[in-house]
Amino acid sequence: MLNPDLKLNTKIFSDDVEQVPIRKGFGEGLAQAGESNKDIVALSADLTESTQMHLFKNKFPERFVEIGVAEQNLATVASGIAAMGKYPFFSSYAMFSPGRNWEQIRTTLAYNDRKAVIVGSHAGVSVGPDGGTHQAIEDIALMRVIPRMVVLSPCDALQAKKMTIALAQAPLLAYLRLAREKTPAITTEDTPLEIGKGQILFRPEGVAHVAIVATGALVANAMRVAKDLERKHIKAIVVNIHTIKPLDEELIIKVAKETKAIVTVEEHQIAGGLGGAVAECLAKNYPTAIEFVGVQDLFGQSGTPNELIEHYGMGRDDIMSAVLKVLDRKN
Repeated sequence: MLNPDLKLNTKIFSDDVEQVPIRKGFGEGLAQAGESNKDIVALSADLTESTQMHLFKNKFPERFVEIGVAEQNLATVASGIAAMGKYPFFSSYAMFSPGRNWEQIRTTLAYNDRKAVIVGSHAGVSVGPDGGTHQAIEDIALMRVIPRMVVLSPCDALQAKKMTIALAQAPLLAYLRLAREKTPAITTEDTPLEIGKGQILFRPEGVAHVAIVATGALVANAMRVAKDLERKHIKAIVVNIHTIKPLDEELIIKVAKETKAIVTVEEHQIAGGLGGAVAECLAKNYPTAIEFVGVQDLFGQSGTPNELIEHYGMGRDDIMSAVLKVLDRKN
């Protein structure tokens, strides 16, 4: 059943659930945050409307900087703005930022302990026809490894909006990962959010058999699989890890101890992503049977978003198969 404490969208399992691009929530959140935090400055690399930063630009043109197609400059200019006491949010496609300007992010921002938000939009294979060169499926790994970097991956548009507002209220050096396609609305205006704390979205009655730990746009698929598992008399917990770093290790260990079986789900390479973070936590604290749903050491390619999710083994049937496999190992 849905966790009543989180006041989630009760239509999540229906076909008419509202669907909104996660990136839209960021744009709305930044425009709202700009009202209360006058130090926020927005920068874009010639993708202002695609990343939804135009909402801030239209409202605060004097605090918006168009860098152009120069992602290395995007990061270094943001660092200079941060050094002057302002709080930059800078956006591009994730393949270009942090993909193209990783060294500038590492050295000019993280090494110098500057507070800024790197917004990587259009992440994952679900950008579809843009093709493999534009599909960022390594970005979580790139950002996880940088000291001082917080890594965030909201599950829907409303959570992205709340996360952006939270970042504006308590400045951090953070990477905010956003998907392009429309995503089912899981949360509501009343759903709480705390950066660094995962959420149990779905929990069966009694002791669960498996925990599905998911992040980003695939959280909705994980929830629907948990619902389907009920018909097989398999009890599954669904955990939304919207903060990949710092990882909520306490929650991961808690569900591992209960279920003795974990499946991680992410639209990213398995190496270095959410699955790697969860495996590191469990190897150190509570070794547990685990299966990984994600991209298996491959590059992306052109196709529709749904075709690519299925082709790369991240669909609902793939999550179901991983659950059955981990339960077989556990037993």
